Amino acid sequence: MRYLIGIDLGTTGTKTVLFDEDGNTISSSTVEYPMSQPKNGWAEQDPALWYDAAVKTLKAVTADIDTSKIAGIGIAGQMHSLVMLDEDNNVIRPAILWCDGRTTKECREITERVGYDKLIEITANPALEGFTASKILWVRNNEPENYARCRHILLPKDYIRYRLTGAFATEVSDASGMQLLDIKNRCWSDEILKLLDIDKSLLAPVYESPEITGYVTEEMAKLTGVPAGTPVVGGAGDNAAAAVGTGVVEEGKAFATIGTSGVVFAHTNEMHVDPKGRVHTFCCAVPGQWHVMGVTLAAGQSLKWFRNNLCTAEIAEAEEKGVDPYYIMDKEAEQSPVGCNRLIFLPYLMGERTPHLDPDCRGAFIGLSAMHTRSDMIRAVMEGVVYSLRDCTEILKEMGVASDNIAACGGGGTSPLWRSMIADTFNMKVTTVTSKEGPALGVAILAGVGAGIYPSVQEACKKVVKTKTEQMPDAEAHEKYEVQYGLYTKLYPALKDAYKELAKA
Repeated sequence: MRYLIGIDLGTTGTKTVLFDEDGNTISSSTVEYPMSQPKNGWAEQDPALWYDAAVKTLKAVTADIDTSKIAGIGIAGQMHSLVMLDEDNNVIRPAILWCDGRTTKECREITERVGYDKLIEITANPALEGFTASKILWVRNNEPENYARCRHILLPKDYIRYRLTGAFATEVSDASGMQLLDIKNRCWSDEILKLLDIDKSLLAPVYESPEITGYVTEEMAKLTGVPAGTPVVGGAGDNAAAAVGTGVVEEGKAFATIGTSGVVFAHTNEMHVDPKGRVHTFCCAVPGQWHVMGVTLAAGQSLKWFRNNLCTAEIAEAEEKGVDPYYIMDKEAEQSPVGCNRLIFLPYLMGERTPHLDPDCRGAFIGLSAMHTRSDMIRAVMEGVVYSLRDCTEILKEMGVASDNIAACGGGGTSPLWRSMIADTFNMKVTTVTSKEGPALGVAILAGVGAGIYPSVQEACKKVVKTKTEQMPDAEAHEKYEVQYGLYTKLYPALKDAYKELAKA
């Protein structure tokens, strides 16, 4: 039995998992790290944190096995974040993260230089603060000395690939989120690069996700325990990786994930584009195919914010009982009814992407009264996140790419309460799969395809990915959620102008 390794480089930590070729988890290791917010709306990280976490977790999962049986490594990564290296391949400045909202001016510049229609035609998306292209222009406009020193532009997982293998490479799913890729033809767009005056030599070669991009070096073998020469495949952006890990690799399949951000993701054999740019069309990890996804920027992050700032009692109780604080919070939320006694939360802590494309909107509790308890507030945060995912689903329905059932993954997918909220709000069946590893399993599967263990991504998923639970919608709860969701959709338009004024205050 051979082994496969999946590295999941996230915003709050890196998790590395060792699997056998049947997809069973042999061991896993996680190292967490902080996110820096130097200014309101900014988000940065030191890539050294990712590297240290990757080394430590690789060393941990390979400590007690016959490492000669490791067949390959795949890496999943937080998308869009900008890593810049100088001529000596050293990091120039902290990475500007996907959830950073500082680049509104640069998005206007991109739209003016390229034209809105051409952006949609080539990159399948409008200029957004989260994408990498606007971050590149921000550095050029605001830190010209750093831009002048730049010789390599990488995404987070591709930086770890470089450190592991010495190879500069990326792959189509992650590169799709840079706004520099020709999404239809799955290659860098010379036209976009010329219009934005970005030197193509700064960008790494583009591969399909299961292709081998490099091999573990002797130096890294000594640090990690992974044998030198172990192949490292293209891997995938975190959501494209999660799709593989949940078996969403065929037409008509979809998943919802609640991690730091929230995503509704639908696989499609053909390229579908929303002309209004409310959802993203990217290349997926299955060669020659695509996906459409809506993104809410602060999903699990909203509940984490509430936990860290307002749930000291729950944290203490969880420590005393030896359980996760979120378990205690779930139990509290269950004490509040659907609708949280007329309380609604807007999960816009980091601005919002789908469907509003607004970096200035912010979170809010609407309807808060003296009768509300912490149970109501916890449930309101959870329901608000689900409403934001429902926004995504409604757009996918318009485009004809929505599914009649949905797989739940990410940290939120482990919560029975959150899954029931999704089922009842979306009015569709919600499933989970046996493995909880999502993106890590997905890129391990890609590594198995690259190593020749599986004939294709689809065949690998049929062998490895198994359904665990099914949650059917409750008709009575759905009717109540319909009323609450209708109110939720009226709130952003009512607050939009106030958000703009607040951003200038």
